[in-house]
Amino acid sequence: MSRFRILVISFVTFSFMGGLVTPASAQIELEDELVMERPIPALNTIWIEEMTWIEIRDALAEGKRTAIVPTGGIEQNGPYVAMGKHNYVLEGMCERIARMLGDALCAPIIKLVPEGGINPPTGHMRYSGTLSVRQETFEAMLEDVGRSLHQHGFEWIVFIGDSGGNQTGMQNAANLLNEEWGTEKALFIPEFYDNAGVQLHMEETFGIFEESEGWHDNYWLSAMQAAVDPETVRYEERVQSGRASINGVSLVPLGRTIAVGEELMRWRTDQTVAAILTAMER
Repeated sequence: MSRFRILVISFVTFSFMGGLVTPASAQIELEDELVMERPIPALNTIWIEEMTWIEIRDALAEGKRTAIVPTGGIEQNGPYVAMGKHNYVLEGMCERIARMLGDALCAPIIKLVPEGGINPPTGHMRYSGTLSVRQETFEAMLEDVGRSLHQHGFEWIVFIGDSGGNQTGMQNAANLLNEEWGTEKALFIPEFYDNAGVQLHMEETFGIFEESEGWHDNYWLSAMQAAVDPETVRYEERVQSGRASINGVSLVPLGRTIAVGEELMRWRTDQTVAAILTAMER
């Protein structure tokens, strides 16, 4: 038998056994996969990173149309509080905002943001462990995340940030995306970062007033963190060391601090959701 005939027989046999994948057959397989039914019940979560792609596809089909993109940071926060302070607060806040909106999911928290010059170090970069990216890197990340979510079918892309240094970048990214899409569907919500409003609500509701001790830390942020995870403010270690206070306000008892944090997050959620809905109506 000639070598040519052997090759032809082998090719036909390989094709018959389903081993040959052509571009056309691969496309058919992909199209079938993309419409497959969800084989298990969906997880009750609003975090995109915790969902399967099928759960996200079905959520979009069932009316989820808003994607929230939260931005935090990895920065020094004094001697007691974990570097991811803003990220922990956002874990609690984005969950509440998305569930109150009803049609929203949360993208993964953008944790790498501008924190100061790298070499020579400036701002928070002077403290060990701070991670900083260039402004253009941050904005490019936001733009590509927004584009990705838009491509998948989310109608509204909402940027919120828990750190002051993130605000301009989010505004710039939203402006660029709106210009690119010819719509006003990318929303930057500055009302989320209303520190003065949060502090005033705490003072009026609980009669708690702070006097700065000079750290990049305060009671109302620690209260919100404690409501998510008390370990991030080193509650037990501070109690044992006799340092369970900040700006003249005690974190003890923990239950009270958590209650304050829960109320501040509730107030902040109400303000943010109202701002988002107003922006959508413009």
